[in-house]
Amino acid sequence: MSAASGSHFVAFGRTTHKFHHSTFEKKDNLGKLRSLFALQGTFMGKASAGKTGKSLVIVESPAKARTISKFLGSDFAVEASIGHIRDLPQGAKEVPEQYKGESWAYLGVNVEEGFVPIYVIPAEKKKQVAKLRSALKDVDDLYLATDEDREGEAISWHLYEVLKPKVPVHRLVFHEITEEAIRKALDNPREIHDGLVKAQETRRILDRLYGYEVSPLLWRKIGRGLSAGRVQSVAVRLIVQRERERAAFVSASYWDLLGTFTTQDSAEFDAALISVQGRRVPTGKDFDSRTGQLKDTGLLLLDQQQAAELAERLAQARFRISSVEEKPYTTRPAPPFTTSTLQQEANRKLGFTARRTMTVAQSLYENGYITYMRTDSTSLAQVAIEAARDLVRSEYGESFLPDQPRVYSSKVRNAQEAHEAIRPAGHPFRKPESLRSELDHDQFRLFDLIWKRTIASQMADARGHRTTIVLEGDGANFQVSGKTIDFPGFLRAYVEGSDDPQAELADREVILPKVVVDQTITCRNLETKGHETQPPARYSEASLTRALEDLGIGRPSTYASIIDTIQAREYVFKRGNALVPSWTAFSVIRLLEQHLGNLVDYEFTAQMEDYLDSISRRESQQIDYLHDFFFGKDSPGLKQRIEAKIKEVDARDISRFPLGKPSSGEHQDEVYLRVGKFGPFLEQNDRRASLPHNMPPDELTLTKALELLDRESTEDEPLGVCPDTGKPVYLKNGRFGPYVQLGSPDEKEKPKNASLLKGMTPEEVDLPLALRLLSLPRTLGQHPESNEPVVAQNGRFGPYVKCGSETRSLPDDLSPLDVTLPQALELLATPKTGGRRGATPKEPLRTLGQSPVTEQPVRLLDGRYGPYVTDGTTNASLPKDAVPSEVSLDFALQLLATRAAEKPATKRKAAKKSTKKAAAKSSGKATTKKTKKAAKKSVKKAKDDNQ
Repeated sequence: MSAASGSHFVAFGRTTHKFHHSTFEKKDNLGKLRSLFALQGTFMGKASAGKTGKSLVIVESPAKARTISKFLGSDFAVEASIGHIRDLPQGAKEVPEQYKGESWAYLGVNVEEGFVPIYVIPAEKKKQVAKLRSALKDVDDLYLATDEDREGEAISWHLYEVLKPKVPVHRLVFHEITEEAIRKALDNPREIHDGLVKAQETRRILDRLYGYEVSPLLWRKIGRGLSAGRVQSVAVRLIVQRERERAAFVSASYWDLLGTFTTQDSAEFDAALISVQGRRVPTGKDFDSRTGQLKDTGLLLLDQQQAAELAERLAQARFRISSVEEKPYTTRPAPPFTTSTLQQEANRKLGFTARRTMTVAQSLYENGYITYMRTDSTSLAQVAIEAARDLVRSEYGESFLPDQPRVYSSKVRNAQEAHEAIRPAGHPFRKPESLRSELDHDQFRLFDLIWKRTIASQMADARGHRTTIVLEGDGANFQVSGKTIDFPGFLRAYVEGSDDPQAELADREVILPKVVVDQTITCRNLETKGHETQPPARYSEASLTRALEDLGIGRPSTYASIIDTIQAREYVFKRGNALVPSWTAFSVIRLLEQHLGNLVDYEFTAQMEDYLDSISRRESQQIDYLHDFFFGKDSPGLKQRIEAKIKEVDARDISRFPLGKPSSGEHQDEVYLRVGKFGPFLEQNDRRASLPHNMPPDELTLTKALELLDRESTEDEPLGVCPDTGKPVYLKNGRFGPYVQLGSPDEKEKPKNASLLKGMTPEEVDLPLALRLLSLPRTLGQHPESNEPVVAQNGRFGPYVKCGSETRSLPDDLSPLDVTLPQALELLATPKTGGRRGATPKEPLRTLGQSPVTEQPVRLLDGRYGPYVTDGTTNASLPKDAVPSEVSLDFALQLLATRAAEKPATKRKAAKKSTKKAAAKSSGKATTKKTKKAAKKSVKKAKDDNQ
């Protein structure tokens, strides 16, 4: 059975099989699919002979398998596929031998004959596939119970294709892992949905074509190791555009007054100046962000002196209430969570990254606490609405329950995702407090958020009134606004967060005193207030997720991996909660905008997503779309455009950004920022300077650039000359901080350098101190027992002493410049407490349970880089904000599964680097012919991004 079109080349070990799936291109594809299932039923008499009467259920993860097995009993065996069991080849080695000579083999997709993908089973998946095949031998039925979205449907299809079952096959889908939902799914199985499988396959092929064609262009023109992705690159463009806006922003200052007033009954309140003699005082939104000038010249712009003079004049004025305006308001609750809104709200309220949110949500779903967490829908099942209303009635009372249930409809038309919002699983809903002992810290906090949002969505509106009071005195008007909540409604359960802290603060309840028009008010104080207009805020993970969703780009379920990828590729780094683009990101986006504009065009990318949805609804054909995208129709396709741009793009111009010309001084030539092989640097004729590590682009002004260039020039003046070598000694400032250097860079040998010790400042470094730093590592003497040298040195993670394979960190009060041999021997004699190499293995902080994958204990350890979990094969660091004492087995298994999925690529990358290094040592300087050949191989091994 198949649900995808065309032919698929599938590799099993050394044998490659070709399957034809044209049957499913016809209108009666579902009828054909049902016929195949019926045909399978004829095997029951023969195939069931000697069977156990059991059924095999296959899901994606071990955690999900454990939860489902609780409900199914002994008649069912539940196994996990552990994600996808096959994929497109990740490099030339994985391409089956018979296709290696084909011009399209590096893509893993036969673009010459219907865009047929080559599917291979990765080495790390073969053991699990063998386990599933073995489990299938002794059962009467196979149930494929993977998730109900595109990826889950594709996993089921791949399982069917690889396992080739000779027993009846059923597709199970359920939105929550509860006994009722599982039983209902068993009573109503369906076939594999060919539309969803085709949409997933088309998306995968698009990502491969995009990544494997565009990434090599970036390598040639900007730098090695870069990647492009269908959604990834658009996300980076959004972040770069925001940084451009910040860099172009011109700040403006303005002043106003804040008055403190009291009524006759001593009620006190503050009000802000809004106008003087009929001229309105400006606020931040009245200024042009590009010029810093007022948009309306008729406004009254005050400076500090004018504001002070006005305050002095108004101090003698008599104030009265000139107007009081009251307006009622009604606020409705937000709908239940979708994937996107859950990620946004968890980021705002809990400080979770998108990745952390999805990891915790996945564990809650797989353990039966919430419904499926990848969804664009805001609707609730009738049974969930009833459960929420029952809780509102019992917890808050009848007055908090609206007359009619609230029904939410999703604004996203999407056939690929689940059809219900994220909510507590089952009914009645379990209260968060009752689960505190079952959930770890992160799980409890996220479940509590989901529970409250779900309950609030079925509660009554919040009602109140807003009051605006205007005071007048000597031609000046002051205004204050207040908000009173008459009935809290849903706010009793849940208050939605905001990306703008000022807006959130302004929306809080402010109760004003009761006043009437013409009432006399006393002014107790007038304070001058200065303001600066602010540049647009950088994207946070929450606001970027919202922007992508609003533009219709990508799928919320992929946003976490996109944000991870753009940080891993060093296109973006974090400053606090803000996402800051690197200069490499600026170069990449400039190249794509100027030469491949449609690939990062927001509308074009959104239309691609719409087309995938239409394929999933069986409204469109995948091959026509792929052909037009790659080869073109009315205009050149991706392939032809890339071939042309290889010759057309000027690498120097793409990575060169003018910062301006100084108007005075010794050096008046244009200053440029250039993105080089080893990172960004400044250039002004023959002057060069490094940039401080992770300096945001909007902070690099011409003034700052000249300061860095001048500082670099002074570094060319040596501190003095080393008496032993006769070489000059320099104090320099590098990308990762200040250091001292012995010798000039133009010498044949690479100059020796040494970083400053922790706590040292450049100002205190003179020639004697620089020479002492350059003396590291320093030999203190020999160990009395082993006769091996004892050495003190400054390492990447701080100063330490070493003897043979034993190392010990130096305490903060002991410098490697001053430590003596007795002190070092005393340190080396103490037991090692860190997690460094050469140490005796430490006792685990906790043993969490057994891994269903490696069948070894899952242990929580304290390592060199912080706490991590291991299953004996894979190590995974804990998130920075995770509490080790609250880590559960399920959470650890999620971390390990994510890390295991990344490991093969990491190993290949390391192996590739090692091979290159070995080749360089053995052959010396490569010939031009060899270099070209290696470049071609590298292009074939280009790693695409899955988005």
